[in-house]
Amino acid sequence: MIKEKRCSCGKRGKKMIHAHGGRNYSIYLDKKTNVLYGYLEVEDEELWARSADTEINRKWWDYMADIMETNPDNSPVSVDLDLVFHLD
Repeated sequence: MIKEKRCSCGKRGKKMIHAHGGRNYSIYLDKKTNVLYGYLEVEDEELWARSADTEINRKWWDYMADIMETNPDNSPVSVDLDLVFHLD
C-alpha cells in the first residue's frame, strides 16, 4: 500500500517547478490499482524538459522510486493522454 511520503525537497522542489514553468501540480492515487497519477500544467515544454536535469528533481525521483514505476534513471514512467473534453 502506498502511504503518504514527505521529502525534504518541498520548498526547493516548488521553486524548481515554478522556475521551469510548472503549475497546478497534483498527484492522485487510484486506491483500487495502487497506481499514482500526476497532473501538471506547463507553459513551455522545452523549459519543463530541462527540469529533469536539476539536482532537486533527481532527488525526488530517487526518493519516490520505491512507490512508482520508473525508467532506468528513476524518472517516472509517463504516458501522454489525449484531451477528449475540457470545461472551464
